[in-house]
Amino acid sequence: MSRVVVTTIGSLGDLHPKIAIALELRQRGHDVVFATHKGYQAKIEALGFEFHEMRPDGTNHPLEIARMTDSKTGPEYVIRNWLLPSLRETYTDLMNAAKDADLMIAGEIVYAARLVAEKLRIRWVSLVLSPLSLFSAYDPSVIAQFPVLAKLRGFGVLPNQGVIQLLKAVTKSWAEPIHQLRRELKLPQLIGNPIIDDKFSPYLVLAMFSSVLAKPQPDWAENTVITGFAFYDGDRDKAELTPELQQFLDAGEPPLVFTLGSAAVISPGTFYQESIKAATQLNRRAVLLMGENTPPDNLSKDIMATNYVPYSQIFPRASAIVHQGGIGTTAQALRSGRPTLIMPYTYDQPDNAARVQRLGTSRTINRKKYTASLVAMELSELVENPGYTAKATEVGRIIQAEDGVKVTCDAIENVVYSTENGCN
Repeated sequence: MSRVVVTTIGSLGDLHPKIAIALELRQRGHDVVFATHKGYQAKIEALGFEFHEMRPDGTNHPLEIARMTDSKTGPEYVIRNWLLPSLRETYTDLMNAAKDADLMIAGEIVYAARLVAEKLRIRWVSLVLSPLSLFSAYDPSVIAQFPVLAKLRGFGVLPNQGVIQLLKAVTKSWAEPIHQLRRELKLPQLIGNPIIDDKFSPYLVLAMFSSVLAKPQPDWAENTVITGFAFYDGDRDKAELTPELQQFLDAGEPPLVFTLGSAAVISPGTFYQESIKAATQLNRRAVLLMGENTPPDNLSKDIMATNYVPYSQIFPRASAIVHQGGIGTTAQALRSGRPTLIMPYTYDQPDNAARVQRLGTSRTINRKKYTASLVAMELSELVENPGYTAKATEVGRIIQAEDGVKVTCDAIENVVYSTENGCN
């Protein structure tokens, strides 16, 4: 039995795929422990896993979330003002969690993971959740900070290699705390930029998304395996629809479902107000998944607001889904086989939106243009054009047939067993 440390930073969309693979690894006989935000301790320990707190702590403050999700400055703010100022604390916490580990599985922005693995001389696995993370010039992504550069997609490899070089130049100074700590730890100097390209494990990179979103590319990191999505949705068998919601769903036509995931929902702006107006204009039933936000007063009988519902149970009951484009929400929506309207914030969300739009399952609306009239127009096209539903159903069947958890855990065990057999 191997001791495996799973470490992640971010929202539930980052945590849940790791829970999915941790449950399977435990089923296969491995001892799995988590190192992540203190706010996830109760959830992790309720599932029976050993938990280690790892700084920085997460935040639920609306103003802080607004800064983190700004389409232009959010990524820089998160890296330079949240993650890297805490790099030494993250390193200390993760070193404590991993000191007896045989393997570490690390989410992309756990910048201390590589340092810990190299210092302890243990193998580690990189885990990325969306195609954007791989920054391919052959399959270029939409960059939230520079959306106009997406127009270069059809101009071949060279211009898009230039985009990646631009990103490396822009973020070069961001990475200095990583280089500084490596020097102090007497670890080898990195060749590239640990924010963009020199960030992956040499042993295994798990691209935990469906091949319908992206195919392997010549400039991807070596040892990359596309696994398919790994789904975990709350408490699995314990998660059920409330009687009130079940009654609402059974009482009429499939509703529109509006959600902002687990992070953007903390700073929703006017999303829910405009969504209510759009559903009313269309004379359609709707369910608002609002997190901890206070539901509006005097909702009509055709609109229901609730804090949380497992996506796997509500999305298949929808006529269409409106969401922010986080990869976890996107994956659940694709699996449900329902068409979507995406209002992306930042990070991978604009690229996820573009990819599913190219699939023919979705449309995209700019966050600054999210008004009732425009939302109603976009949703009318989605629900009245049978092509969107047909394509969404087709893609849903493909994803339902994938087994991302099995493929992921098979690949991880290959690394574990090669380590036990003394292979380098």
